Amino acid sequence: MQYVDDTRAKRNVTVLVMAQAFLGSQITMMFVVGGLAGQQMAANACLATLPISMIVFGSMTTAPWLSGLMQRFGRRAGFIVGALGGLLGASICAYALTLSNFWIFLAGSYLTGIYMSSQGFFRFAAADSASEGFRPKAISYVMAGGLLSAIIGPQLVGHLTSTNPDATVMRFFPVYLAAMSLNVLGMFLFAFLDIPKTPKPTKKSDAGRSLAELLKSPRIAVAVICAMVSYALMNLVMTSTPLAVVGCGFAVADASNVVTGHVLAMFAPSFFTGHLIVRFGVERIMGLGLLILGAAGMVALSGVELGHFVVALILLGLGWNFGFIGATTMLSGAHTPNERGRMQGLNDLLVFGGVTFASLSSGGLMNCAGGTPQEGWAAVNIAMVPFLALAGGALIWLMLRPKTQTV
Repeated sequence: MQYVDDTRAKRNVTVLVMAQAFLGSQITMMFVVGGLAGQQMAANACLATLPISMIVFGSMTTAPWLSGLMQRFGRRAGFIVGALGGLLGASICAYALTLSNFWIFLAGSYLTGIYMSSQGFFRFAAADSASEGFRPKAISYVMAGGLLSAIIGPQLVGHLTSTNPDATVMRFFPVYLAAMSLNVLGMFLFAFLDIPKTPKPTKKSDAGRSLAELLKSPRIAVAVICAMVSYALMNLVMTSTPLAVVGCGFAVADASNVVTGHVLAMFAPSFFTGHLIVRFGVERIMGLGLLILGAAGMVALSGVELGHFVVALILLGLGWNFGFIGATTMLSGAHTPNERGRMQGLNDLLVFGGVTFASLSSGGLMNCAGGTPQEGWAAVNIAMVPFLALAGGALIWLMLRPKTQTV
């Protein structure tokens, strides 16, 4: 058996896990306080969660050019640009709080999306210097860093706001100062990355396939579809969950506990997802993820007791983990290094485009698709069906193709 030295890859994974855990905490912080701050500043309460949508929209529109920048100048340069975007975004949001200006706050939220986009490339960067055998594990470990960020971020918010007697929007000001500090920390962390830049192609043929040709590749097309469906459906249901839990008569604390269980289920399996992919194959793990997402919808539709919400959201997180990490693994092995910038940028543009649509649709389905919270919650979960059918059908089609035609 040939020995493959993954020392460099393991060092890069360590740096990326730390970045995911600490620098990534700002996203959970922004998601916790963005809607609350928006609610106090917006003239119309219906626009309260628009700052969160602006972060996701910023990530979607940033992905193509940021991926191209990484292709040309390397991962480290791209991640530093992302941290600078997060620093500038947090600074503008903090300034907006001093003026209580909602529109400036939206501008800062959009710039925060630059960081969110760069964070999305952490998983691909983990695979860049990894051997084929270590690649799924590398991606999985970096995603596991999200478990720490999901704990660190809310804890920071609680610590910075719980002892502040200020009832105005300025009580969130320390949170944005903390986010600025995290971005500065990230710039130092990225100095330890050792990911070689992709050599410039010497001939036109070395540049790889065009975007149209890449999307015609069965494995790439299926990977993109499954990533979009896994992430968008997770966001669709998760966004409506607090509204549904409270609307069905439970306390805000109950809703918080349900979401906490969901976030833990999203990231905790990452410690072994890569091992499962290596052992059973990426297609089977992706398929299992889609089945678990379907099971989450079935549990949610079976009742509105607190236990139903808890189990449904845990299954939702687990299904996202298998589906999204599996799709990322499949995509990372289906293109050449010279095609990386184009394909990964397009992938995240499509994925976060779907997430943006889901986040905007979730509230409408929950509040407008029925006369009661129960009916709205049912509409949200029924909406999953056609998209799961699309992703599942695409995956089955790929698995039934002759092996020589699946690349």
